Amino acid sequence: MIKSENSVHIPVARANGLTHATAVPGLGTATTLGGQASVIHLSGWTVEEMLVKKSVAQVLNWPSLEEGRGGFDFATFSPRRRAFAEVKADYEKKVHELDDWFERARRYAQAREHEDASGRDRDLKLDALVPVVKGELPLLIHADRERDIKNAIEFCEKQKVKMILASGVDSYKIADLLAKKNIPVILGPTQELPSTDDEPYDVRNTTPGVLQKAGVKFALATFNSSDSRTLPYEIGNAVSYGLSWDDAIKAITVTPAQIFGLADQLGTLEVGKTANLFITTGDPLEIRTQVKYLFINGQPTSLENRHHQLYEKWRGRPRPAPGTSPTATTSSR
Repeated sequence: MIKSENSVHIPVARANGLTHATAVPGLGTATTLGGQASVIHLSGWTVEEMLVKKSVAQVLNWPSLEEGRGGFDFATFSPRRRAFAEVKADYEKKVHELDDWFERARRYAQAREHEDASGRDRDLKLDALVPVVKGELPLLIHADRERDIKNAIEFCEKQKVKMILASGVDSYKIADLLAKKNIPVILGPTQELPSTDDEPYDVRNTTPGVLQKAGVKFALATFNSSDSRTLPYEIGNAVSYGLSWDDAIKAITVTPAQIFGLADQLGTLEVGKTANLFITTGDPLEIRTQVKYLFINGQPTSLENRHHQLYEKWRGRPRPAPGTSPTATTSSR
């Protein structure tokens, strides 16, 4: 049994207005094919209570031709620069393996349709890919560099599968292409430094506005449960760099629901939708704003959290009287 309060990250996130989230196993790791992303409420005693939808996307970490050149030599215990020929050979091998996985998934799906399922051993890995090759489930592809993103788009077109771009640091460079191909983007946090020496200092803050002007459907994520509480401020920063306030709100409410096919349940306040909402003292994108009430799945939800507990603990600490200094404790041997 899972109780949401067993993780201190969840109550902290709720206290800042987050009511649900997408759990994405294996995103941004060295594993090429990760798990399946699930959408959960941030309240509940069991998995069944928290679950909104079991599978909304299949994770794929696109092999990088750009970032793959860096490495670490454990023999000398120092960084090393891999030759491009080596990186390219490794890249082509991984892409070939992906092609093979998708071809096997298609054959497996056909076999399952034309044979008695009880008479064939199930392959859980191929089972997970069947909804993808059938076009029922999108690929959530983690890629950052421009060439890698273009290669991922080409792969998805070849395989005839749906694509959602995750992170997409260089997405601003090909915003028109993403808009033309109707590929949604889930950007990473804005409160990060540029990842290369030649990027503008404010590139993370300006990218949302660039995508919005190009007509790209985008959302914002932190990709880190411990930082999820900063989500309103991450997108709030982008408002100062060209993104409209309305589009900023959409990027953390209705747009992610649309991207993951849950707009009929989440994202806006409408009759018939899940009652996930909060009431604040002001603009939810302002850091001084306080969340006063929170409702998840129509139920009032506690705002108590670890940060508040520590605040109260140290706020009530004993203080020395005016004109005195804390007593020093000494010991002798």
